[in-house]
Amino acid sequence: MTDGGPKGFDLARLLAERGAERYDLHARHLNHQLPRMLHTIGFDKVYERAEGAYFWDADGNDYLDMLAGFGVMGIGRHHPVVRQALHDVLDAQLADLTRFDCQPLPGLLAEKLLAHSPHLERVFFGSSGTEAVETALKFARYATGRPRILYCDHAFHGLTTGSLSVNGERGFRDGFAPLLPDTAIALGDLDALRRELKRGDVAALVIEPIQGKGVHAAPPGFLRQAQELLHRHKALLIADEVQTGLGRTGDFYAYQHEDGVEPDLVCVAKALSGGYVPVGGTLGKDWIFRKVYSSMDRVLVHSASFGSNAQAMAAGLAVLTVMEDEETVANARRTGDLLRERLAALVDRYELLHEVRGRGLMIGIEFGRPASLKLRSRWTMLQAARRGLFAQMVVVPLLQKHRILTQVSGDHLEVIKLIPPLIIGDAEVDRFVAAFTAVMDEAHSGGGLMWDFGRTLVKQAVANR
Repeated sequence: MTDGGPKGFDLARLLAERGAERYDLHARHLNHQLPRMLHTIGFDKVYERAEGAYFWDADGNDYLDMLAGFGVMGIGRHHPVVRQALHDVLDAQLADLTRFDCQPLPGLLAEKLLAHSPHLERVFFGSSGTEAVETALKFARYATGRPRILYCDHAFHGLTTGSLSVNGERGFRDGFAPLLPDTAIALGDLDALRRELKRGDVAALVIEPIQGKGVHAAPPGFLRQAQELLHRHKALLIADEVQTGLGRTGDFYAYQHEDGVEPDLVCVAKALSGGYVPVGGTLGKDWIFRKVYSSMDRVLVHSASFGSNAQAMAAGLAVLTVMEDEETVANARRTGDLLRERLAALVDRYELLHEVRGRGLMIGIEFGRPASLKLRSRWTMLQAARRGLFAQMVVVPLLQKHRILTQVSGDHLEVIKLIPPLIIGDAEVDRFVAAFTAVMDEAHSGGGLMWDFGRTLVKQAVANR
């Protein structure tokens, strides 16, 4: 403020005075490509507030959130129970992060989380999903005394150096070498797993039970058979449940869809935060933790500056309580089945719609090459410029015309991923299916603004080569 202006910090005043600069501030001081991308695809909206599964703009228009902050907003935005828990923990003025005491909240959250994970005994709390994966990689290497981690093609486990080493997408890895000497196998390839394990240097396989990129589930029986192979070769199974965990797929964890699967380490984050305070957790078997923390000399061999902070722990406890009280997991299963079935019923109706897949409220909508000559020529034009442009053409009118926020499931993919808040119901299913049907009708008409926008995307893709 100027010398003559009011003193002190006033958040409401700051936002009122500077909020309109949001895109310019990002362009000048943060990732300059983000506002550029948002302007290009028409996603440069100004949202004023949010609650549950909706945003509102300054004119009072509502927007249905089918993205949930990449899965963070599992119980919706600004849930009153989580808000109250954070007010309470701040008002309590706890002696937090002293580093040399044992506060009750971390133990209580670990106890509550482990109650949903009966074969696991201990938890390490950090501040993000990638940190949870980093912890699992370190613990697996130390516990087994082996250096190599196996991962699956097209996996996403985070973007810090360790987790990037088990990231199966080249676009994220390029330019950041050298990474750790880990090895990719195809999702579901037991022969490749068996071959790598025979080398005797594998510490673990880290896997998303359902991959976020493309929404591909591990084949039936693969997790159980992989677990048996790993344990036979004294290696561990790490389940990355950062996005799929906490009810997303209709069970508390996605690995629970397959009988007999009990991972040695499980990574969680995202929805545990309630959308407020970043938190990640690595759950594991007792013997692994005892080996890592084998003596008092090693008490801080792995730690995190903000791990187990009171605000994050209170948020996590509130989230789990809400999930239990409101039966969020059951709702995700029921609503997800309904949404997936209604979308799958459209596959035979639209030649551009190839497949609908997923579990619970993690749904992939894949588009493919049409049969008719007119549509096929337009599809070929888009594919020649850049794979994934058609999916982007669907995402944009869903937002612009129908006020529904969605995402393309990954770079160079013709897949839209739906990961809405787990609290949505029939009304949101009806709204999305009606909007998606309207967009598909326009796409198959062969003209209109949608294909005009496609030509704009083609020009942009060619210019970026």
